[in-house]
Amino acid sequence: MTDASSLPPALRRAVELFAEPPTRLDLRDGYLDLLDDAASPNQAPPENKGLIQAVWASGPGSMFYDYAQGFARRFVGAWQLPIEWLDIPKGGVALDIGSGPGNVTASLARAAGSDGLALGIDISRPMLARAVSAQAGPNVGFLRADAQRLPFRDATVDAVTSLAVVQLIPEPASAVAEMHRVLRPGGRIAIMVPTVGSVPPPLRWLSRGGARFFAEDELGDLFEQRGFERVRTKTIGNMQWVRAQHP
Repeated sequence: MTDASSLPPALRRAVELFAEPPTRLDLRDGYLDLLDDAASPNQAPPENKGLIQAVWASGPGSMFYDYAQGFARRFVGAWQLPIEWLDIPKGGVALDIGSGPGNVTASLARAAGSDGLALGIDISRPMLARAVSAQAGPNVGFLRADAQRLPFRDATVDAVTSLAVVQLIPEPASAVAEMHRVLRPGGRIAIMVPTVGSVPPPLRWLSRGGARFFAEDELGDLFEQRGFERVRTKTIGNMQWVRAQHP
């Protein structure tokens, strides 16, 4: 158990954004763990128990994902983060859902400036430990939390992004609703997911391993149903970016 005053600066600021600050602050390897593994199944959000999630949650899997994502973001156009479009204000708060190794979170922090705050959310302990080791800082913090039940108050975040993670969330609609809830009016969101398209046969096993391939308009329609405005989609190969703005 950790007292809030002894948390790293970024996590202290994160706690101030919580709707209901937990009575027990569990700091592990530099990240704040908000998931109680002993919670009742009736209280816990739905969990992805597929093979792919299990791989990413493992130590070797987190290492592989770290290097693979870094390579993809550098050389593959579909993985380029639309950081300028997100228009994160200086001193603003940005949220990275499924932050993995934390490099995207760090990019958000640089855009927000030294007075801003970037928070990475993930459920994989090995991923979070790697992220803290590589990217944590005064304005970069990491939380073990579920995207289907974000801990923040309404309208506390200026920008939200997520790269190739929503397809692993059991209830994407719940995650999108939470992202909409925590965004401030005018805040922007950019999500990247795999789409059905012409999925090569070798990749079709992924859907059996717990990864979902979205139909071409599925996520964009979900954004509009939730109340986002200026919804735009761009598909590159089998990856699609969905961008939108909170009204």
